[in-house]
Amino acid sequence: MRASTIKAIATAAFAAMAASSVASAADMAPRYTKAPPPIVEVWTWDKFYIGLNGGYSWGRSDTSGTFYNNLTGVQLSPTESGTINLDGWLFGGQVGKNWQFGNWVVGLEADGQWTDEKGGRGFTCVTGGVPGACNFITAGPGLGVPPTSTFNQHIEWFATFRPRVGMLVTPSALLYVTGGLAVAGIQTDGVISGFTPAQLPTSAAWSHESTKFGWVIGAGLEARLGGNWTGKIEGLYMDYGNVSGSATLLTSNPPLRFDYNSDITDVVLRAGVNYHFGGPVVAKY
Repeated sequence: MRASTIKAIATAAFAAMAASSVASAADMAPRYTKAPPPIVEVWTWDKFYIGLNGGYSWGRSDTSGTFYNNLTGVQLSPTESGTINLDGWLFGGQVGKNWQFGNWVVGLEADGQWTDEKGGRGFTCVTGGVPGACNFITAGPGLGVPPTSTFNQHIEWFATFRPRVGMLVTPSALLYVTGGLAVAGIQTDGVISGFTPAQLPTSAAWSHESTKFGWVIGAGLEARLGGNWTGKIEGLYMDYGNVSGSATLLTSNPPLRFDYNSDITDVVLRAGVNYHFGGPVVAKY
């Protein structure tokens, strides 16, 4: 075989090997693909919710009481007035709905509370400078002992129905103001005591139940705790208006009537948790 032929064959083989090495190297080069866009969960306040709360309340009853002769209607003593503290714990729940508009949130909420807010005082039929005005007893154990009445009030429950308007201080924290309608169940009771014409002690228990409508105003802060749960702290001021009534002791001498009149307000500080129905909004960036 000629040397030129052998040289041509060798050159062709070397070229084929070089081309194969280049192709293999190209196959081993890394391949890059575009990463999928991240998925981010965005919290939204635009949901229905339900929750529980508890706290403490400082109720006030500005009360006046007056004794009358039940037969003649004559006032027997000057009107006594004073403030009764109706402080106590409370527990309840709430439901509501929010609508979110950018950094603003508006909503409606209704809540109901059970409370042990209660207090009391006593009233005494003083003569007011008129001898025997409160007591016609002229001798014996009843002489000089004025008629009296105990007086107790209890805010047994209350409920509110309120719009809320708030601004987001962060995407998951809402600062809001609120106000609307308040309604409460108020029990007033006591025992009126005196003496009979036979100089024997006599008394009668009395009790009145009232449902009073008033108004409420307040403010609060609510923030996401995690998942669909939020926590809140809230302060409310409520005015329930006026509660009044009468109690009689017909066996006393003279027959007695005790009239009372109370203006009742309430300051509430409470904390609670809410569960918001529906998941967060999923956004891709």
